Amino acid sequence: MTNPTTPSTREGYHWTKEDGLTAGVPSISVVRPSSKLESGDQEEPYDVLIIGAGYAGLTAARDITVAGYKVLLLEARDRIGGRTYSADINGYPFELGGTWVHWYQPFVWRELSRYNLTNDLEISPCTDGSGINKTIFRMGNQIITLSHEEEFAKLDEIFIKFVDVDGQRGRGVIPFPFNQHVMSDALERFDSMSLADRIAELSDQLPPTDRAMLESYLSILCGGDFAEASFWDILRCWALAGYNTMDFLAASAAFKLRRGQSDFARRFFDEAVATGRLSYKFMCPVAAVTDSGGCVGITARDGAVFKARRLICTAPLNVLKDIAFAPALPAAKLGAAKLGHVNRVVKVNAETRGTELRSLGGVVHPVGGLNYVFGDGLTPAGNTHLVGLGTRMILKEDVDGAIAMIGSFTDGVVVERMLFHDWNVDEFSKGTWVWLRPGMATKYLEALRERHGNVLFASGDWAAGWRGCIDGAIEEGGRVSKEVLDDLGL
Repeated sequence: MTNPTTPSTREGYHWTKEDGLTAGVPSISVVRPSSKLESGDQEEPYDVLIIGAGYAGLTAARDITVAGYKVLLLEARDRIGGRTYSADINGYPFELGGTWVHWYQPFVWRELSRYNLTNDLEISPCTDGSGINKTIFRMGNQIITLSHEEEFAKLDEIFIKFVDVDGQRGRGVIPFPFNQHVMSDALERFDSMSLADRIAELSDQLPPTDRAMLESYLSILCGGDFAEASFWDILRCWALAGYNTMDFLAASAAFKLRRGQSDFARRFFDEAVATGRLSYKFMCPVAAVTDSGGCVGITARDGAVFKARRLICTAPLNVLKDIAFAPALPAAKLGAAKLGHVNRVVKVNAETRGTELRSLGGVVHPVGGLNYVFGDGLTPAGNTHLVGLGTRMILKEDVDGAIAMIGSFTDGVVVERMLFHDWNVDEFSKGTWVWLRPGMATKYLEALRERHGNVLFASGDWAAGWRGCIDGAIEEGGRVSKEVLDDLGL
């Protein structure tokens, strides 16, 4: 059952036994009407044009309109949120993209404080002793059952061994987590390493079970081939989370918003709209950007043309190359865009009958399919909300396989519904959260953050801190909006 007043996005998939797989899910992220353009808008240049209504674009739009300037927001989708949005099923938000937040993330916490949402957090994992209350680790044909305490102790041992490259659990190589380049020698050394290189380096220190568990967890962090995923990216996440396993796991997937990410994103959008200075057009993919020096023009795929004094592009790294820029992007920025990042994680939300699985943790090796399943909440129907993460799977083509994997951890599992978004085939994301290839941070990160004439670039994919997270997107939107406001104030 869904709220009949909640509009449905064209995106995402919803499966139930009764209706099968259907495209589109109800979400408060959908903007209706999809366009708010005053007559004559295309004749007078805007102060700022923003491409993309994810958190980076929403932050910039809000900050600039609140400061008194006229903004046009163009979004290819029919909704706000970018790679983050909630499906509203009977008042319960199923997160189809980015989900978890933490007070270690300063930019997201600032915004939660701004909108009085710091008391709106709830805990995803359940370890209160109720229900199944265990982690089931399937390694090939072997099944290992662990208490949650045993699982954490094992992960703590494995992760510390994996990241302790300096005898200080990473503090020596990344002493300032928001300035990860301060130790340039360490950056160059460990950014050139892949996850596979580090696993091989520790091969004689990792028993088969430990290595299998490590690989299962790494697979749903980097979402790609270990040989193509930078070791530096896990070091920086570890440093940002306080150099310890407990906070590393908590910052990754422990605390979510009770009313959902789309409710949060709405706060940004609605505040900008309330200024009376935000125009917008959704379902408007941008084809080309031209900077003539005096102003910037964009041409949408539908042929519409808009102009502004400054332009902020928030297209994800894997999509940036699909927009034609004139003058052409600098070689380093274009090179990074053509390489792209490697993360192709898949995420599925499942509602299973009853509450028994609320305290389940499920881990699978070898890598492929759903490798990590855990209880994420209880729905209004009194059922369990499970989240499954994995790789090398096209969910819409293998619903039965996903159901079988979810049911493989214990007998009698009944899946009532599933919801998901395939970010990897989505032309406006082409992947999930960023995980760079070896050498990319050293070679390209600063170039990705640089402006190009009157065009500025903001994305969580190249944030200084929590890169690939909601916090990183907000950081970038704030950074670039301040630079634009400084320009316009001259």
